Amino acid sequence: MIFDCHTHVFGPGHVGGSFLADAKRAWGEQYELIATPEQHWETVESFDGAIVLAFNCPATGVVVPNEYVARYVRQHPGRLYGFASVNPHDADAAGQLEFAVKELGMSGLKLAPIYQNFYPDDKRYYPLYAKADELGIPILWHQGTSFVSQGFLDASRPAMLDPIARTFPQLKMIIAHLGHPWHGECVSLIRKNPNVYADMSALGSRPWQFYNAMMNVVEYGVPHKVLFGSDYSFFTTRQTIDSFRAVNELTEGSRLPRVPEETIESIIHRNTPEILGLAR
Repeated sequence: MIFDCHTHVFGPGHVGGSFLADAKRAWGEQYELIATPEQHWETVESFDGAIVLAFNCPATGVVVPNEYVARYVRQHPGRLYGFASVNPHDADAAGQLEFAVKELGMSGLKLAPIYQNFYPDDKRYYPLYAKADELGIPILWHQGTSFVSQGFLDASRPAMLDPIARTFPQLKMIIAHLGHPWHGECVSLIRKNPNVYADMSALGSRPWQFYNAMMNVVEYGVPHKVLFGSDYSFFTTRQTIDSFRAVNELTEGSRLPRVPEETIESIIHRNTPEILGLAR
C-alpha cells in the first residue's frame, strides 16, 4: 500500500490575503496556487489513496471550503478521505465540525495555528478537540514554520500539543512535516504520547533537514509513528517517494549514519487508513 496522508486541493478564489502576497514576494509575481480535483486525481490515481484537506484560514487568506473537498472525495469512496477544517475562533466551531463529519462525510479535522492565528494550548479551544474526540476522528496539525508573515510562529511549536494529548489520550493526532524545523521536539512528542503521530511531507526539497529529521526518528525508535505524505500540490506523491529513497545520498563518502532502507520503505508503505481508523 502507498497512501498519501497529506494532500491539498485549491480552487479558484481559495487563496489570497497575506498567504498569496507573501508567496509572490518569495517566488515572484507570477506565482499562483491552483490544484483542481481533476489535477489531484491525476496525481494520486495510480496509488492506493489519499487524505484531502480543507483549509479554513481567513486570518492569512486561504479558505478551501469543507463542501468543496467533500464533493470531490465522494467521487472516490474508499480511496479518498476528506479532512474538514473549521476556524477555531468561531463560537460554533465544534458544531461546524460535527456537521462536516455527520452530514458531509468528512473523516478528520485539519488545524493550522500559524495560518489560523490561535494558540492551540488555550483552553478556549478544548471544546473543539473534545468534539473530535467524541466523533472518533483524528486531527492533522500544521505545527511548524511557514513563510506567511502574518502567522503566529510562537503558536506553532510541536510541544504546544502535549497538554492536548494528555487531556485527550484517545484522540489521534498527526503533526505535519515532522514539525519542521523543530524535528527533535516533534519526535519527543510522538514518542511519549501513544496516539500522536507525525508525517514526513514537504521535507524532500530540504535534504539536510530531511536527513536530520529522519535520524531523530531512527535514533529515538519511532519510525512506526511516522506516516507517508507529500503535501501535494507543493510536491507530488511520486516526487516524495523518490526524494525519500534518495535521503541517504548526502552521506556517501562520509561517516554519517544512514537511514535504514527498511525504515524508508516501511513508512512509504504504511497502512495509514487502518492506523487512523479511516476505513470504517
